[in-house]
Amino acid sequence: MSERRAAALFVVLAVVWGTAFVAIKAGLAALPPVFFAAVRYDVAAVLMLGYAALTSEYWLPRSRADWLTLVVEGTLIIALYNAFLFVGQQGVTSGVAAILIGVSPVLSTAFARLFVPSERLTPLGLVGLTVGFFGVVLVARPTPESLFGGSVLPSAFVVLAAASVALGSVLVQRLDGDISSEGMVAWATALGAALLHAISAGVAGESLAGVDITPGAVAAVLYLAVFASALGYVVYFDLLGRVGAIEINLVSYAVPVVAALAGWLVLGERLGALNVVGFCCIFAGFLLLKRRAVTAELAPVVSRFRSQ
Repeated sequence: MSERRAAALFVVLAVVWGTAFVAIKAGLAALPPVFFAAVRYDVAAVLMLGYAALTSEYWLPRSRADWLTLVVEGTLIIALYNAFLFVGQQGVTSGVAAILIGVSPVLSTAFARLFVPSERLTPLGLVGLTVGFFGVVLVARPTPESLFGGSVLPSAFVVLAAASVALGSVLVQRLDGDISSEGMVAWATALGAALLHAISAGVAGESLAGVDITPGAVAAVLYLAVFASALGYVVYFDLLGRVGAIEINLVSYAVPVVAALAGWLVLGERLGALNVVGFCCIFAGFLLLKRRAVTAELAPVVSRFRSQ
């Protein structure tokens, strides 16, 4: 893959995932949050299963590791992540939600240390975790009044979403199933949709009577299913296999910029100065935690730049 094509796909991924936060916010005006997430993945599962069947020979789970990976991805990365995110986005702007989700690479490092005892945090790594956590505090800004009054809960739900996807990504790496990434994501999406429907059925205020099928709601579901899910995951795994996990993780820090801009243009949302500072702290924490991997990843690029 040429550097130009990789850069173009990176921008496409940042745009479709960044604008997804705006589509979620828009759709929540008409649909109950967990039901909204479930329907999104109903549509996405059909598209992605078809794509996996056409493009991959090993798209059906066979081994124990395949099934365990499927359960982890479907439960943590699809169902719980989206349930927490969609509920949380009822009370925060698109940009703030994207910033808080951006803490997931930092949390992934923390979970990796917990589940891989041989890996220990260095003092500088501990500073990175602290800086990242401080960034979350700046964005959420909990006060005694907000904690007891409930206004901090939306931000807490979004952080729980980030923790779910971070934990899921660490556990999936340890399970190491052999099924193709396309097949795994497709089946995890189908399982996640089923779990989201089950959660929706048990949550107060999630009755079908609260569903308002408007053109905007239909457009939000289709955009999230087709672009943010189906197209987004195809582009993500294409880039992951070619540029590596460290470089692709950086999309988490481009997404909030797109989300904030789209939220301002479409919904009239605004980001405060502390939100921006918090985002910078989260990004700095990530760089401190992953400094060796980032340095190794960027070394060839710097070398080529100097030789020109």
